[in-house]
Amino acid sequence: MQRNEILKEINELLLSQGFESSHIYDRSCFDMVARKKFLLLLLKVLINIDGFTGKQAEEIKKLAHYFLASPLIVGLKSKKEYLEEDVVYERHGIPVIALETLRNIIIEDIYPEIFADRGGYFVQIDGKILSEIREKQNLSLKDLADMAHVSRETIYKYEHGLVRACPETVMMLENILNLKITLSVDLFKIPQKPDKEPIEFPKAEPKELVDLGFGVIPTNRTPFDAIAKTDLKTYKERESNNQNSVITNMEKNRTHNILKKMALSVKDLSEITGSNAVFIFENRKKLENIKGIPVVHNWEIEDMENSGEFIKLVKERKECN
Repeated sequence: MQRNEILKEINELLLSQGFESSHIYDRSCFDMVARKKFLLLLLKVLINIDGFTGKQAEEIKKLAHYFLASPLIVGLKSKKEYLEEDVVYERHGIPVIALETLRNIIIEDIYPEIFADRGGYFVQIDGKILSEIREKQNLSLKDLADMAHVSRETIYKYEHGLVRACPETVMMLENILNLKITLSVDLFKIPQKPDKEPIEFPKAEPKELVDLGFGVIPTNRTPFDAIAKTDLKTYKERESNNQNSVITNMEKNRTHNILKKMALSVKDLSEITGSNAVFIFENRKKLENIKGIPVVHNWEIEDMENSGEFIKLVKERKECN
């Protein structure tokens, strides 16, 4: 199966189940963005998941953090082995699943419980349920451990969420207790910014937005140059996170045709993510939009006092298109 075929199949799958789906971006760290209600996905499709690099992962995680999105890789194989259905793999901290697993989640609402790691396959036990049912059945830690052929310490660690279990042990415990005790893998976690990573980049471009109080996050392999967001330290407390974020592109001596192509991409992304999109121009020629994307000139920004004025102007120009 070719990568383009997988992308087409995923797009059709998502659209059939009520998702909004973006264009496909061939030269980006992500291939597509999809939204359904509060779930926003940043999707990457790979034939061989071992080719996914740490730099790509950091870029996707950075974007996912600021868009409050969930990064997800859909892969075909690792080395020469095909990925198994209903198993979650991982590459550089990003979950990886097979196409059929994605189909089970989207259509059947069936989430995988098995996680593949270097040591084999593992399952996360719901320690609270395990403890409650064990005590309800008047079983001591040792009683249950003897019946499941594991140590007392192992049962204790299961109940306190200290270790994962192999699927065979879980099956034995569930047969003994006559109850499901496993947890689904949380595929849709939103990456958190590392504590040691600076919140803002004072030297980031466009500098004009930094001066207005935006936190500007430069990007590399994306259809835009940077993300600018107001009040990054407290944005989680706001109900409308992405309404105060801006997908930014700069002039950078690009031709008008290139800028028009970029406009189509950022317009698509802004609609899916709920963010604002804007071009920032250095020249003094008055131009208010490119393909429906507002244009703001740096000489206009000079007269602004804060980020709120900038957001207001962007929204006004968007409404006029």
